[in-house]
Amino acid sequence: MGGGPNGLAAAVALAKAGVHVTVLESADQVGGGTRSGEAILPGLLHDHCSAFHPMAVGSAFFKGLGLQDYGLSWRWPEIDCAHPLDSGDAGVLWRSVEQTASGLGADEDRWRLLFGSPAADFDSLSEDIMGPMLRLPRHPLRLARFGAPTLLPGSVLARCFTTERARALFGGVAAHAFQPLHRPLSSAIGLGILTAGHRHGWPVAAGGSQSITTALAALLVDLGGKIETSAHIEDASQLPHADVTLFDLAPRAVADILGDRLPRRVSHAYQRFQHGPGAFKVDFAVQDGVPWLSPGARRAGTVHLGGSFTEIASTERDVYRGRMPERPFVLVGQQYLADPQRSVGTVHPLWTYAHVPNGYTGDATEPIIAQIERFAPGFRDRIVGKAVRTTTEMAAYNPNYVGGDIVTGAKNANQLILGPRPTLDPYSAGIPGVYICSAATPPGPGAHGMCGAHAARTALRYLDRYG
Repeated sequence: MGGGPNGLAAAVALAKAGVHVTVLESADQVGGGTRSGEAILPGLLHDHCSAFHPMAVGSAFFKGLGLQDYGLSWRWPEIDCAHPLDSGDAGVLWRSVEQTASGLGADEDRWRLLFGSPAADFDSLSEDIMGPMLRLPRHPLRLARFGAPTLLPGSVLARCFTTERARALFGGVAAHAFQPLHRPLSSAIGLGILTAGHRHGWPVAAGGSQSITTALAALLVDLGGKIETSAHIEDASQLPHADVTLFDLAPRAVADILGDRLPRRVSHAYQRFQHGPGAFKVDFAVQDGVPWLSPGARRAGTVHLGGSFTEIASTERDVYRGRMPERPFVLVGQQYLADPQRSVGTVHPLWTYAHVPNGYTGDATEPIIAQIERFAPGFRDRIVGKAVRTTTEMAAYNPNYVGGDIVTGAKNANQLILGPRPTLDPYSAGIPGVYICSAATPPGPGAHGMCGAHAARTALRYLDRYG
C-alpha cells in the first residue's frame, strides 16, 4: 500500500521472487515525491519533490533491475553543488574529491582525508549504511572508519575546517537532515550524501524524476504486478486478502489503518513517531536563468543558500523550535543545466524550497526570493511565473509529508538508528506478514528504493517460512 519509490521497489522485489503483487496508491498517479509535471508553462518541466539523486544512482537494488531498458537514464551537471557566501566567495562541490579539495584552500587536506577513502570504498560501504543499523556489518573496518565522524554533531565536525567556504559547504549538505546541527549524529546524513556524491555524483533523471517512477512501474507490470490508483484505504477492512502486506506510509497512518490489530506497544510507538520541520516549495519560470554572482553557482545543479555555517545552524535551530527565520535555509535546483529538455527556449525551470517549521501557515515565497536576490541581484526581474506549494499542500500532495515533513520523520538519533520503533527489525509492524517500508525506516529518505527492498526481503523470509 503506497506507490512511492519504496512501495514500488518492494513490489518489484516481491514480483521478481515470483509473488503476485498489487500496489494500491491513493493518488491518481504513482510515484509519491518522485513525480514531475508542467507547473507553470507548457513544456517547462518541474520535479515535484525529489530532484537530485546521489543515493539512487548508486542504489544496490536499482543496479540489478535494468531500469535503463525502461527509459531511465541519468544526467550530471558540471558542478554538483555550490554554496555562495556574502563575501563573494563560495564553496564548490565537484564529483571529484580532489577537485573539491583543491578549491578549499587551507582545508584541502582535511576534505581529502575525510572523504577520499570512504568515497573510493562507497559501493562496499553502502552495503552497511544503506540498511538497518542494528546488525552485524559486512565491512566492519570500513564502517568504523566512515561511522566515527557521523556520530558527531555537525557543529563539532564543522570546526575541523578552518575556511568558511568548507564549513558552509559541509553545513549546507548537513542541513538536508532538517535537524539542529548541535545534536549528536547531525553529521550523518550530510556525510552520507557527500560521500555518495563523491562516488556517483548528484545526477538528475533525464525527463524528470518521474522517469524513476515510470521505469519501476513498467518493470513491475512486466513482472506480472498490478497497480491500482485512486485506491483510498482508511481501515484494514478495506484491504484485500493477502499473505503479506507492506505499507509505504508514515507510521501514524499505518497505526490509523490497522487500529487495534496492532500490538499496543507498536501502536504506541507509531502514534508517537516524531515529524520534523517542513518544506515550503516554490517553482519558478526564469528568463535566461539566475544571475548568480558566483561563477560556480551558474554551473551547479544544486545551490544552497544559507550564508555561513553559523547562520545555517541558527536558522535550523529556529525552524526546529517552531520559529520562522527571516532568512531561511533555501535549496535551489537548476536541473535544466544537466537536462536541457526541461526548459522552453530561454525560459528555465527553477526548483526551490525553504526549511520552515512543521505545519507553517505563513507564506515563505518572499523570503525565498530574497535569499536568491541576496546572491543573485536582479533575479526578481527575471521571474516570469511561479507555482507555490505550502506545507499544507505538501501534505495533501503526499500524506507521508505530515506538516510538510518531506523526509518522513525527524531524523534525530533515535529515529535515524532505530526507525519507527525500537526493534531489531524496523520493517516489522508486529503482526505476522505485515511490514512498513516508507522512508521512516532505514536507510531513510531518497529515491533509492532501499527501504522497500529491505522490507520486501523480510517479507520473503516470512513467506519462505510460513507461506
